[in-house]
Amino acid sequence: MPTQDEVLRYFDTLSNWGRWGDDDELGTLNHVTDDVRLAAARAVRHGRSVSCGWEIAVPAEMERSTTSCPCAADMPGAENMPVPGFRNDRRWGFSNEHLGIMFHGNTITHVDSPCHIFWDGTMYNGRSHSLVDAETGSAWASVTGAANGIITRGVLLDVAKAREVPWLEPGQGVFPEDLEEAERRQGVRVRSGDAVFLRTGYGRVRHEGAATPSVTQAGWHASCLPWLHERGVALIGADTPQDVQPSGYDDVLMPVHAVSLVAMGLWMLDNCDLEGCATTAAELGQWDFHLAVAPIRFAGTSGSPVNPIATF
Repeated sequence: MPTQDEVLRYFDTLSNWGRWGDDDELGTLNHVTDDVRLAAARAVRHGRSVSCGWEIAVPAEMERSTTSCPCAADMPGAENMPVPGFRNDRRWGFSNEHLGIMFHGNTITHVDSPCHIFWDGTMYNGRSHSLVDAETGSAWASVTGAANGIITRGVLLDVAKAREVPWLEPGQGVFPEDLEEAERRQGVRVRSGDAVFLRTGYGRVRHEGAATPSVTQAGWHASCLPWLHERGVALIGADTPQDVQPSGYDDVLMPVHAVSLVAMGLWMLDNCDLEGCATTAAELGQWDFHLAVAPIRFAGTSGSPVNPIATF
């Protein structure tokens, strides 16, 4: 296990600042070339698609507006209709919602863009955190950098299966040797431009209703960061919020988030539901797939709720 000083040095040794130019905001998404996307299309061998995102509960995580219609500017006459609403004097009716959502956290499936995390007041590629404004959002490395979608080959590494347990216990970290053992068992190898999904089995815990709010969780250990950098991984996802917690480091509580987003420009998919993906992969004997992620083009935001689609 790397010491804290070694992990802190990752900010330098694993840095991609300037690698794709001083004005680059895409970070590791630069690994997703046209050839990588073409290769991802060839991963479709069965035509079966699986969602890797959780359904978002309503109203627990959203708000419905019942006072005014936010679509009034687009629908003449709608300004006087309630939301949701129905016009009894016409043959048509409608329902509508005004949704408020906090997608960062430990529940909703979402993508993190590089501007989500700062270290020593700095974002990816050396830009100041002052480029993020409370009113206008981020002028640097926001989620709109992925406006054309993240289309690449996905690889699911089922570490819970490799360890022959139903799920990893909270606080258990995943190490490079776990990733390579999963590769060996599954007959797959992570290559440049891939999106790597880590299954700890926590999705199964959630499906079985056994999940409880906790600051302790399974996930990537910081020692995986050099491995991800060496393999040229474009995107990482997990069925938890990524970092093992506690991380084991007092001065960098979430090293995977911090080093990935700030130093490497490595985009992240938090809180994926990988149970259907894992079941399908095991049934078909195929652990790679075509991945499509389409973030909503929220101007200046540090991420977006998403529904990643794996097609086998």
